[in-house]
Amino acid sequence: MERVEIIEGDITALALDAIVNAANESLLGGGGVDGAIHRAAGRGLLEECRALGGCATGEAKLTGGYNLPARFVIHTVGPVYADGKRGEARLLAACYANSLKLAREHGIKTIAFPCISTGVYGYPFEAACKVALGAIGDFLLRDERMEKIVLVCFGAADYALYKAVLERYA
Repeated sequence: MERVEIIEGDITALALDAIVNAANESLLGGGGVDGAIHRAAGRGLLEECRALGGCATGEAKLTGGYNLPARFVIHTVGPVYADGKRGEARLLAACYANSLKLAREHGIKTIAFPCISTGVYGYPFEAACKVALGAIGDFLLRDERMEKIVLVCFGAADYALYKAVLERYA
């Protein structure tokens, strides 16, 4: 997957067409990456999100980037992990697929994803990496226009594990 890059860093600092927000269903901000994106983007993002009326798990919605270096934010709601037997993988894959579909519809060619559902939603990190890479790989097989997908890890341990999963997957 030559158009996929894994980095350790701050997703709010990336100057790409879009960044993806691992949001909650209200889209009104929260903890983790969601809170960081809302704080960095400023009040305009919150106001636009209020008008969207929330977002269902696995779906995605687009807003402006406001004070972020990215032009757009794609908000997606990952599943809360229970036991892996309640459709969590399907819903997590839908987060990536629907975010990428929305990106394609808006001419977005560079996009960054955080590790969706691996924080307070409790999705096991390695399993989430496999789902993410599978969904991204499927999309890239059908889409030549996407130039770069960046997978952003917040810490060194997550970065190392994501790289290891990618090496096994590729």
